[in-house]
Amino acid sequence: MFRTAAALAIVALLTLVAIRIVAGVAGGILGLAIGLAWLALKILIVAGIVYFVLTLVAPDTARKVRDRFSRGPTV
Repeated sequence: MFRTAAALAIVALLTLVAIRIVAGVAGGILGLAIGLAWLALKILIVAGIVYFVLTLVAPDTARKVRDRFSRGPTV
């Protein structure tokens, strides 16, 4: 009976260790994904501000940029 209880305790301990390892890896991956999403958001905000300033300063150049990144020329 002691051997069965000890075996069960060892299996439970190994399971807890495995769960902690998997949770640590998943947390690291999730943190990396959130960090990359935050960086992409910052880049998009800066690009939007630059494009807005470009539309105020040089509308023809802004139209060329818009045409380059859109499917066709705008009117």
